[in-house]
Amino acid sequence: MLLKTTDQRKLTGWQKIANRKSKIANDFNVLFTCIGRRVSLLQSFRRAAAQLKMNAAFLGTDRAGLSSALQLCDRRFLVKPTTHRGYIGQLLSIVKANRVKLLVPTVDLDLKSLARNEPKFAAAGCRVLVSTQDVIDICQDKRKTYRFLVKNGFDAAITMSVRSVLSMSKINWPCFLKPWDGSAGRENAVATNRKELLFYARRIPNVICQEFVEGAEFTCDAYVDFGMKVRCVVPRRRIEVRAGETSKGQVTMNGRIMDEAAALVEKLGAGPGVITLQLFLTDDGKVKFIEINPRFGGGVPLSIKAGANFPKWILQELTGNKPNIRPDGFKDNLTMLRYDSEVWLEGS
Repeated sequence: MLLKTTDQRKLTGWQKIANRKSKIANDFNVLFTCIGRRVSLLQSFRRAAAQLKMNAAFLGTDRAGLSSALQLCDRRFLVKPTTHRGYIGQLLSIVKANRVKLLVPTVDLDLKSLARNEPKFAAAGCRVLVSTQDVIDICQDKRKTYRFLVKNGFDAAITMSVRSVLSMSKINWPCFLKPWDGSAGRENAVATNRKELLFYARRIPNVICQEFVEGAEFTCDAYVDFGMKVRCVVPRRRIEVRAGETSKGQVTMNGRIMDEAAALVEKLGAGPGVITLQLFLTDDGKVKFIEINPRFGGGVPLSIKAGANFPKWILQELTGNKPNIRPDGFKDNLTMLRYDSEVWLEGS
């Protein structure tokens, strides 16, 4: 059963925060799933709608009410976990009841189920920013990601099973360990010898071993239009990372990275929307890809601030307008230094 929104039940204390409760009919409603801490992304869409003079409302879902971005949505919905069999049904109910035109996933958790059920949302008049199931499967299984990269001629960090590494007579230490189905940097570790490799291999679920690449680490935000063409790629150098997301980063307009990232996304057939790629520019000049995430990345506010206005382009396309996109139309060398902020909830 769908849980009630905060404008359908008696409000107490913190529930009043960010409740715009308006009964106005909006021209364009956007729903963010698993919105969590994505305050900057939410605000970017809100600014884009204002720039386009759209009468829009921004809705969010999460498992728990104490979600910072959820509190700043125009309407809020508490839903079941993404693995629950009723999850998609809840989302469809929200979409139909609120005439949602666009659904934006923000994490990996519901991408597969959204892709599988995309036709149901389309039938309800809602566009989902999601790639196909096959693309998501390649991206979310790092073993398949590696095989795809190698098969299609892209340089990649060598990825092997722990058993294969241990069978080698000579190992190039250190090795990077991670779950093949992991995300957000969880369960990642570095092993510098066989003893450490065995130690982490027993503790990391679904573990794989990846080449430890020396060089500058980058994240690329690639915009794929609704015709499935890559229109803009913004490389961001990762200066500092916290919990798998960039906390300090700098836009770096590197033509080679931009061209290779665009070629990779188009070959993969990912999109529409923003696709996030992680790679290294090695000390000897190679571009080595390590991960692909078919969704908005956590550091995307830097690219948007630099001038790659993804939310505006998405809203323009969905309303039948052609966005003016220049592949190099963003500021070079813009630096982002992130910090924590607060959402205040009054006691009930």
